[in-house]
Amino acid sequence: MLSRIADSLFWLNRYMERSDCMMRVIRTNYILSFDIGNSNDFSWKDVATTFSLSPEGIPDEKVKDTASALKFLVADTKNLNSLKVIITKARENARGVQDNITKEVWEHVNAVYLIANAPDLEKQLAGSRALELIDLLDQNSTLYYGVTDSTMPRGQGWSFMNLGKFIERCLLSIETSSIHLTKIDHQLDKAQDILFWRNLLLSLSGYELYLKTYTRGQHTLNVVDHVIFNKNFPRSLIYSLERIGRYLTDIVEDTKMEGSESLQKTFGRIYSKVEFADMNMIKKIGLPQFLHSLRYDLAEFSNQLTRTYFSYA
Repeated sequence: MLSRIADSLFWLNRYMERSDCMMRVIRTNYILSFDIGNSNDFSWKDVATTFSLSPEGIPDEKVKDTASALKFLVADTKNLNSLKVIITKARENARGVQDNITKEVWEHVNAVYLIANAPDLEKQLAGSRALELIDLLDQNSTLYYGVTDSTMPRGQGWSFMNLGKFIERCLLSIETSSIHLTKIDHQLDKAQDILFWRNLLLSLSGYELYLKTYTRGQHTLNVVDHVIFNKNFPRSLIYSLERIGRYLTDIVEDTKMEGSESLQKTFGRIYSKVEFADMNMIKKIGLPQFLHSLRYDLAEFSNQLTRTYFSYA
């Protein structure tokens, strides 16, 4: 497979995973914004900070109310990480690899692109039917995974797509969790009720599984365990890392590229950091340091991957 093809497949799924996470967080915050008494949930500033590439920060006027925040997060092309920009980038990558994805995947990416580029998009977001549009975008993100899973052949392209998907998912789970944990200064011994954690768990689609899995104990510790160590939770860090390891192994065995052995060793160190960790160790080194170190190492691994397989730094 040509490196440019692998590159486009990798980034197609990274962008689609980012849009999926973004719409889930937006939907959760939009619904919880009606709960006036719930003061512990993320503000729109928190969401904008998570999903913005602006190093100088987010101007307050961009997130002064729900309508402004939705416009900035979904439709503002000056925000380089808005949904509209992300979906456009995903479509550009899909267009360049049409021979390597199925007709169904290409058509679905186009369908989402048309929704995100509707002429009256900003008007819909500012109106009373904004939730319908948010639901539509959220549902189409989920449908994308169904379409790719049921139609894509399981070859190198599939492996590169899933590498992009799970690297992005792992990074976003870290970012989303870190923003919420700052509200308790990352103090694991600080007890909070389940309502405090509802926003985070709903944003990661892990609320229902959490309630079924953790029936006793302190919620703060349980939530951290759920997000980091629960192998049955599709957006936990350990689940995403296991999938990265699986698809990396498939690619290395198929390609035999120079530098692949070093790449596997780098990933092995990252995986071991989570696999052999426990709550006592995390308390000792500090949760912020643990998450920051993991995020940094994963970003460096992604850069090393691109240098090895896509021929750029």
